Amino acid sequence: MPKNIFVEDIMVRDVVCATLPGSRDEVLKILKNKQVSGVPVLKDSIAVGIVSRTNLLRNPEEEQLALLMTRDPITISPTSDLQTAAKMLLEHNIRRLPVVDDGKLVGLITVADVVGTVADMTIDTPIKNYVDSKVFAIYSETPLPVVARIMELSRLKAVPVLDGNLELIGILSDRDIIAASVIEDSVEMSNMSAGSDDDAWTWESMRDTMSIYYSVSRIKVPNNLIVRDVMVREPITATYISSVSDCARKMKRSRIDQLPIINSNRKLQGFLRDRDLLKPLIDAE
Repeated sequence: MPKNIFVEDIMVRDVVCATLPGSRDEVLKILKNKQVSGVPVLKDSIAVGIVSRTNLLRNPEEEQLALLMTRDPITISPTSDLQTAAKMLLEHNIRRLPVVDDGKLVGLITVADVVGTVADMTIDTPIKNYVDSKVFAIYSETPLPVVARIMELSRLKAVPVLDGNLELIGILSDRDIIAASVIEDSVEMSNMSAGSDDDAWTWESMRDTMSIYYSVSRIKVPNNLIVRDVMVREPITATYISSVSDCARKMKRSRIDQLPIINSNRKLQGFLRDRDLLKPLIDAE
């Protein structure tokens, strides 16, 4: 395994960012147009947060970027080595690290960047020990909003899709859900009363009331779609005997985050996520 690979060697230098003050709609546009899952949030060239698809899906009614983003992001130096970056990404369960030099953002290193480096190595270890055999799969005819909520509650970013014969026919990710989502505007009403509920002598019929109408904007997952409508069909797969670097090359080549593990009958056996391919780097230390 090559030594002396540093963050500055593989980081993205031309980083797509959001800035404060900012809005949810601006971030949604960036994520869709640039086909990325998250971006750093800057204020005066300082990384003050990270906003991702997960933030948007968990807070569908929030519009202010400052309230959506994850604050005080964990950062890394450009002179840190590859193993350190892999360890930080795994230990903190994050997908991206802003690269900071003298307080300023100079780059970004993601799980995908590390996996791309693993693809260029020769790690012949079979992936069997790194595969998650506890797989949550979904039925292809499930309504999309139901699956979106299940993924949110389970903190899953992608799930394999099975048909009625229990064969693997697709993959659904949060990227697919965001791409299918729309911004829905509505007007809601709130009644404000001048009377106090603690006052036993205040009759409901005599209470002064005032109706306040306010607009609400939220991200809506269309309820007329099912999983089959938006999933990625004919997913790229691997088997238990596939090597670490071979799986990394498949992910890099196809720009995907996961590989379903199947047997000779295309029955699902497990799920290999891109972050699982960071573990061999640490094991090799």
